[in-house]
Amino acid sequence: MTERLSRPMGTPEGDGDRLPPPRFAYDRQTWKEIAHLLANFPVALLGFVYVVTVLFTGVGLTVTVIGLPLLAAGLAGSRVLGRMERGRARRLLGLHIDEPSPLPGRGSGFLPRMWMQLKDPVGWRTVLYDFIRLPWGVFTFAITLTSLFVLWPVLPFTARLLTNADRAMVRGLLSPSDELERRIAELESDRGVVVDTANADLRRIERDLHDGAQARLVNLAMGLGLAKEKLLEDPDSAAEMVAEAHGEVKLALQELRDLARGIHPAVLTDRGLDAALSAVASRCTVPVKVTVDLAARPAAAIEGIAYFTVSELLQNVSKHSAAKTASVEVWRAADRLLIQVEDDGRGGASLDAGTGMKGLADRLGAVDGLFVIDSPPGGPTVVTAELPWRDRAEGQG
Repeated sequence: MTERLSRPMGTPEGDGDRLPPPRFAYDRQTWKEIAHLLANFPVALLGFVYVVTVLFTGVGLTVTVIGLPLLAAGLAGSRVLGRMERGRARRLLGLHIDEPSPLPGRGSGFLPRMWMQLKDPVGWRTVLYDFIRLPWGVFTFAITLTSLFVLWPVLPFTARLLTNADRAMVRGLLSPSDELERRIAELESDRGVVVDTANADLRRIERDLHDGAQARLVNLAMGLGLAKEKLLEDPDSAAEMVAEAHGEVKLALQELRDLARGIHPAVLTDRGLDAALSAVASRCTVPVKVTVDLAARPAAAIEGIAYFTVSELLQNVSKHSAAKTASVEVWRAADRLLIQVEDDGRGGASLDAGTGMKGLADRLGAVDGLFVIDSPPGGPTVVTAELPWRDRAEGQG
């Protein structure tokens, strides 16, 4: 059976109004649509049983300790069912829908991950899809099966009509979350990364104070106490002890300066990235060329992240690269601050190499930045970091 459009009588034939070629009503796509409709009932039955058994059981058991974890696991499983349905629609209906973003899991414990799954809009929409599909699956299965034996001439049109409704349901309920939902999920994950990073920095500062300056100041107090006791009976020994205490004071002050530089260097606050990165480069064991091309200064928070990113990358160059030279370039492109650190060392750097690269990538990701490593074995290594540009006045506001 074919579908053919007829040309109105009296219309002249010509290249501009040539009729389209005839098309078989039962072509390949029609059979795919029929297969989709016949599969609707078993697939819908599977989804309905899953929703009722797993999720409703989880809701009923929320008064116990296993209820919420079971409900969260059920919602995670519904994502799998949604992925299967999107794949079926792609293969049989020619409907291409992007997969939703996975739930963020980095930097999260069991309870935060469970709470994220319980709030997952993709999982809940899939639950709704599976819940309402059973009557529709029974209806489309019955209509299609009957048409195969009774209404054969109109089956292609019926199949197209029913699968268009299927396409609408898949688009409406199984499409990815909108951009706002994506950003909320990313920001919730990034907030966890920022908190973990801040806690790690606080622990590092506490450890440095305890093991460094604090220990020296305790020794200094003890030394001055002994010198005070010997001041009258043994002035020479007391003078030597005071001299030693003076040396301890200098070392303690230097350690405090280094610690303060690690928190936020004064040169960065006073003179900006150019001077601060030049100071960092001067402490690197490899000669470093620094080029900063910025007409204005970014917000203090962005400036600080850029500084510590370059600082850690240059520490990696000193410790791990075996490089002879390195370079640092910083510039602005539209609304982004770009950083590129390159060295001619041995290469082979990666996010999993244990050199702090993963931590840097997480920090930049937490502020909507990017971190890319190009480091083939044998070198060179090029690390590109990208941060959102925010004006300094806006950042201070």
